[in-house]
Amino acid sequence: MGNWKHAALACGIAFAGHAAWAAEEAGVVKTSKGNVAIERGGQQVGAPVGTRIFSSDRIVTGADGSVGITLHDNTILSAGPNSVVDLNKFAFNSTTHTGAIDATVKRGTLSVISGKIAKASPEAVSFTAPGMTLGVRGTSFVIDAGL
Repeated sequence: MGNWKHAALACGIAFAGHAAWAAEEAGVVKTSKGNVAIERGGQQVGAPVGTRIFSSDRIVTGADGSVGITLHDNTILSAGPNSVVDLNKFAFNSTTHTGAIDATVKRGTLSVISGKIAKASPEAVSFTAPGMTLGVRGTSFVIDAGL
C-alpha cells in the first residue's frame, strides 16, 4: 500500500473517531418501563436499563412509557408517558463540578432532581418547554408541557 493510501486510511480513522466523540456521553438509563426510545443521528433505538445517553439525544416515551435517567453530575431526570425531551447540551467537569445542561421538554412531563452542575453554577442549567424557560434555582421541580 502506498504512503498516500496509509495517510488516507489514517485520516479516515481520525475522522471516524472524531464523529464518535462529537456528542458527549451525558448519563445512563436507570429505569425504563413500557415504550421508551432514544432518537440519535436520525435513528431510533430502544432504551432499556443501561442505555447510554448522549448530548443531543431525544428521549421519547409512549402512552405506557416512563424512563429514569441519571446524568453524570447526578442530576436525575424522570419522563412520564407521552413525553418528548431533547437533551440539547450536556457538559460536565468532574473535578470542578462545572458544566452546562440545556434540555427542552417538547411534550409530556419531566421531573428533575438537580445534581452537581446546578449546585456549582445554577445559571448554567436551563430547561425549556413551550412558552417558558426555567432556570434552576432549587433542587427539584416538575415540568408539565401538556400532551
